[in-house]
Amino acid sequence: STHTQSSKPPPHTPPSHTQPPVHTLLLHTHNPPHTLHTLHTHNPPHPLHTLHTHNPPHPPPHTPPSHTQPPVTELYCSGCEVCVCEVCALGEHADHPTGPLLAALGTHRDGLQERLTAAQNRLPQISEALVSLREILQQLTNQRALIEEDIHISFEELHKTLDVRKSVLLMELEVTYGLKQKVLQAQLDTLLHGQGGIVDTCTQTEKALSGEARAASLQAERGLGERLRDLASQGLPFQAEENDQLDLLMETEGLRKSIHKLGTIITTSAVASQSEASGVGLEQCIVGLPACVTIMTRDKAGGPCRSGNAILSAEVCTPDGSVADGEILDYKNGTYDFVYTVNKEGEFSLALRLYDQHIKGSPFRLRVTRSPDPEGAKRRGKSPGSKKKGSRRTGSALGTPRRKENPIEDDLIFRIGTKGRNKGEFTNLQGVSASSNGRILIADSNNQCVQIFSNEGEFNSRFGVRGRSPGQLQRPTGVAVHPNGDIIIADYDNKWVSIFSSEGKYKAKLGSGRLMGPKGVSVDQNGHVIVVDNKACTVFIFQPTGKLVSKFGSRGNGDKQFAGPHFAAVNNNNEIIVTDFHNHSVKVFTPEGELLLKFGSNGEGNGQFNAPTGVAVDVNGNIIVADWGNSRIQVFDGSGSFLSYINTSADPLYGPQGLALTSDGHVVVADSGNHCFKVYRYLQ
Repeated sequence: STHTQSSKPPPHTPPSHTQPPVHTLLLHTHNPPHTLHTLHTHNPPHPLHTLHTHNPPHPPPHTPPSHTQPPVTELYCSGCEVCVCEVCALGEHADHPTGPLLAALGTHRDGLQERLTAAQNRLPQISEALVSLREILQQLTNQRALIEEDIHISFEELHKTLDVRKSVLLMELEVTYGLKQKVLQAQLDTLLHGQGGIVDTCTQTEKALSGEARAASLQAERGLGERLRDLASQGLPFQAEENDQLDLLMETEGLRKSIHKLGTIITTSAVASQSEASGVGLEQCIVGLPACVTIMTRDKAGGPCRSGNAILSAEVCTPDGSVADGEILDYKNGTYDFVYTVNKEGEFSLALRLYDQHIKGSPFRLRVTRSPDPEGAKRRGKSPGSKKKGSRRTGSALGTPRRKENPIEDDLIFRIGTKGRNKGEFTNLQGVSASSNGRILIADSNNQCVQIFSNEGEFNSRFGVRGRSPGQLQRPTGVAVHPNGDIIIADYDNKWVSIFSSEGKYKAKLGSGRLMGPKGVSVDQNGHVIVVDNKACTVFIFQPTGKLVSKFGSRGNGDKQFAGPHFAAVNNNNEIIVTDFHNHSVKVFTPEGELLLKFGSNGEGNGQFNAPTGVAVDVNGNIIVADWGNSRIQVFDGSGSFLSYINTSADPLYGPQGLALTSDGHVVVADSGNHCFKVYRYLQ
């Protein structure tokens, strides 16, 4: 408040009063609270005079005359954002918006609470983002480790292949040299023997001729003459019967160029939050007709990505599950098409994900009708029948890639697959299994999924979510089908075996904490799960519940030991057949782990192996083995005797892995190096 006179008029004497006016002494005190004190003389003998002290001992007060008590601030000036009293509200703040202080405090606290709530609401978002980023970072680290291991394995395999080829060339050189050397050495020995005979006989004859002619020596000389006649007419190999040519043809220039281009690290800088989708298929489609959505991937700054190979997924679904069949087409320039078909009407959700994250605007609301939606077309400025720009189709567009039939007469029936990440495409396929109901299952290792086909090679489905949690796949290498229909998958990097339903829904896992690197799986006559642990060099036998029944084997070169075992099969006698990769052999055990049979050795001949992998057994007990290093398939009887090869010459194998017998009696093999699987005729 300021120094202003009180609006209350001072007391005064009416003009008609006959007494002299009362003199009032106004003293200003120094002491707070700046209040005017009016002192009246009690016994004025004279008329009162108003006296003002010229040198007051205290400064004048600063409170209006009406403030007889300390001011109570019960009002709030919202213009100045300060608390004021009623006097101030009528004075200095008279033109300002004021109101009750308690109401202002309530409003202020409400606003503060709103800001507190808004700030606190950010915390779950931050936590969720931290979890997501940590998962991505962990996955990136895991992927780096996986690729690093794949690089080491690939080059180790190349080294092995080169070493094998080196050994073959050296052996071929030795054999060729030996044959030529044997012919020339025999010819040389013959000539030397003839030469020695002639020299000896000539020496004896010359000695006889230098002596005196006597009748007693006539008989001896006659003998020398006959020998000389024979030697002179002896047929000797004067012309070389072999040549000295031994040359090496090494066409290494093309190989060197290939090696310089061998392997590529694939990635993109695309992020889901910036990537966009467009096209008619985002909002509507017609029942039974293909619809298309175009996805443009972008980096964190919103710039377009110019390379392909991003991991995209798309799904048209209701809360009950997927309702569409479709394919993602990669144009290798940062642009992708999702082409799909829906076979029923309704309102659906179209989810487009990049690296498991929804892209901008996803999920989209999709309307599926029996006929075009003219209103929707009008909104987009196009007629319902407007022609969409044509798009290039890859081999996997709109269904299973067309299978390649065998043009040359051998045992190949067909092959399925190329290198890629889409349905019917593979990257380092490993284990193979065949079910009794006519399905072929492929463990697509680097694509971290299992793909399922019919016996005729038609794509049925695939399942698998990348990750290290139960129900997720990190590096599936082996696959088997339980008699109850469950799908059993060996996960090398997760170090456990996962069990899924026949539809691909996760049920359980087994072996966690025991397994070091499971490679192959099989099922015996009792429904037990046979697991070949490649790293531990041990075979484990589990109940489907996860209880360990038994185990056998250790690392080494002994008959009951393994060096990187790969896959296993079980015959009608419940005997376990295991391929011992680095020991180049196949071993047969009882369920208790007792060795019954061992066959095979390192080499290229019949019955020999260069790192065996896949194995299967037919109803007659014959054993079919994929010979990885020699890129062939051999067939043996139950005692390990070589029977035959499967003819693969027309479309040669390259590093075959898993192998199985289909329900219609054919052999299916994972041709890992050619990124496909092949089905061959097999006469049991």
